[in-house]
Formats: sequence, structure tokens, C-alpha cells
Amino acid sequence: MSEFTTTRNFRKSLPADMISRNNFSMWGVLKKCIGMELSKIAMPVVFNEPLSFLQRLSEYMEHTHLIHKACSMSDSIDRMQVVAAFAVSAVASQWERTGKPFNPLLGETFELTREDEGYRLISEQVSHHPPISAFHAQSLKQEFEFHGSIYPKLKFWGKSMEAEPKGTMTLELIKHKEVYTWTNPMCCVHNIILGKLWLEQYGAVEIINHSTGDKCVLNFKPCGMFGKELHKVEGCILDKSKKKRRVIYGKWTECMYSVEPKVYDAFRKSEKKSGGDAKNCEGDDADEMPDVQETVTVIPGSALLWRITPRPTHSAQMYNFTSFAMTLNELEPGAERLLAPTDSRLRPDIRAMENGDIDLSSREKERLEEKQRAARRERSKDEEEWTPRWFHQGSSPHTGAEDWLYSGGYFDRNYSHCPDIY
Repeated sequence: MSEFTTTRNFRKSLPADMISRNNFSMWGVLKKCIGMELSKIAMPVVFNEPLSFLQRLSEYMEHTHLIHKACSMSDSIDRMQVVAAFAVSAVASQWERTGKPFNPLLGETFELTREDEGYRLISEQVSHHPPISAFHAQSLKQEFEFHGSIYPKLKFWGKSMEAEPKGTMTLELIKHKEVYTWTNPMCCVHNIILGKLWLEQYGAVEIINHSTGDKCVLNFKPCGMFGKELHKVEGCILDKSKKKRRVIYGKWTECMYSVEPKVYDAFRKSEKKSGGDAKNCEGDDADEMPDVQETVTVIPGSALLWRITPRPTHSAQMYNFTSFAMTLNELEPGAERLLAPTDSRLRPDIRAMENGDIDLSSREKERLEEKQRAARRERSKDEEEWTPRWFHQGSSPHTGAEDWLYSGGYFDRNYSHCPDIY
């Protein structure tokens, strides 16, 4: 085996069920953190899920078939609507995922090669304060590149925790010489202290085709005063002359459709106003999640762009993982000699949690964090600055903004200069 790939049969479950959080209170940890940024706060491992944030980032690639579909299309508006569906699908795996991924250690990496999906990905934790994760995925047939960096800014607001995924996503369709950029929506986890945890995503996402001038503006709708808007996404595609060419609608938890603007407007005008007894999202003691019964109402003449992959039946017992997420920390026999020694699969604290050993996971997490602090003290004493191994800072040629760019060379498999972080 000369390359670490995942062309084999994927595992269908984790080695152990999810660790119960019933006997743990997050309030004891967070009561002094209201309004604060949480990246420097040490959280008990029981509130984690057994994946690193680098592995969580790779879940953007679950619906890579949409990128391949966009590459095959001849019309730029058709390509834009499929790229928009991909941007929505990239955050769909967060639905009901209320466990926090492990913070990556400085210098940690994660690679994923999927020959069956035609791509490979490398990510690296390039900064610790602030925590920044950079990733770069490329088609095995030189059809596309998808890359970016994320600074997950977390804040606690009493009953909820808000995550702002700062950073720009860039998708390059090489055959069409097109470049798309966008940012991800805001995310909020409700009922941190009391009640059932639930998650919503909200905010405007603007996807720009820098080559044609086409633009897609998607509105991830907040729950609002009544639950009718929960999970809904609506938007439109504008060409470079600002003419509305398509309307995009659906739910980020279910599916996305495209329809002609005139058809959409006529349908909305003819739609009868219907009342409802959806619950208010605001509560005295808990932010109650509305009952989500209505699925997406399909407007006649619409084209389906994307539908979420059903989760395995035992997902709720396994951190609400998707089938794709189940595979990410699996260590194939013989893989250790091919993976970089910094790969997330080799982290003993995540491995222990996946195996259901919460005590070992806690001890290992504490040991790794202390080792990281000791290494930082040594660098400070020697006046050395940390230099990422696989990425470097630069400016995006498309937006002009500062970004982390892939330096290349990871898949040459020369890991002699990788740091000892585990």
C-alpha cells in the first residue's frame, strides 16, 4: 500500500456508544464566561465528540458529487445553483451535532483520500491563539480545488452558545476557469444550561463567481418569534447585470430546490396564508425548539439540487454522526506507517473517547495540552516563532483578503520535519 486511501469497506458504527452527559453540568464550567470568547476555556471532555475540528472540517466534502456535477455543466447559471447547493450541504452535517469537536493541537494535521469520490484533502492547525484551521482539497483528476481557513469564534450568551465560523471558502472549477468564494452562516446551540439542546444556523451567505460576475445570495433564516422559519434557506442567483435568474429554496437539514423567478413569485402570491400553532422560540426557562413537522413545500416546476443523505438508524447513540463522520477516525491496518505522525487519527485522547473510556480520554487530553504549553514556553524562551509545515500566510488572489494557502508537498510523504505533538 503506497498511499493511504479509503477505497475499502467503511465502518458503519463507532467502537462504543456515546458517553452519557446526564451527570455533568455545563453551567459549572460556563457560568463565569457569559459574553466571553471560549477558545481559551478548557471544557470537560464529556461535552466533546470523538473527532478533531480538523476532521469535522473534512465533512464539507461529504457531498463532493455536487462539485463533480458542477464541473460537468456547460451553463454558468446551472453551475452556480449546484455550487450553492454544495455550500448548503457543507453545513448540513451539523444538524443535531451538539457535541464539541476536540480543539486541534498546534501542528496537528488530518488527511483524507477518497478515490471513490475522486479527491484528497489535507488540513493543518496553523495557529493556536487565535485557533485557525486551514484545509486544501483537490480533485484526483485536476478538475477542482476547494480550500480555505476557519477561525471558529465561540461565545456564550447565558442560555445559548454562538459560533461564528470566520473565514472564506474558495472553490475553483479548473476546466471552466471559474472561482467561487463564500463564507459560512452563523451557528447557535440553544439550551446549553437547561432543556434539550438544539441548533440553528442563520445569516446571509453570498457566493460570488469571480470569473463571470454571477452572484448567489442565500438567507439562512433564524427561528424567529414562531418556528415556521426554522432551518429554511431561501435566496436567488443574479447575473452580472443583476438580473434575477433563479430562486433557490429549501432547508439545510433536508434538501434544496431551484425554480424560475416568475414561477416562484406566482406561487407565493397564490399561496394561501395558513396559521399554525408553532411554538415560540423564546421561553422563560429554555429556548424551546419548535416542532418541525412541515417538510419543504415543492413549487411545481422546481428542480431538485440536493437531498441530505439519511443518517444511520443508530446515529443518536453515536453522537448523531452521519455515515460519513463514522469513518473519519477509523485507523486502517498499516496506516500508521503512511500517515503523518501529526494526523488526528493518532491522537490518544480522541481514540480513548471513541472507545468509550472517558477517564483515559480526560487524562490524555490534559497531558497533550500540557505538552503543547511546554513547547510554547520553550519557543518563547528561545524567541522562536511557530511555522506551519504545510500552509503559509498569503493573500487570496480573488478577494485580496489574508488567507492560509497550501504550500504543497504533503502527499510526497516526507514527514521528517513534523513536530512531536502526541
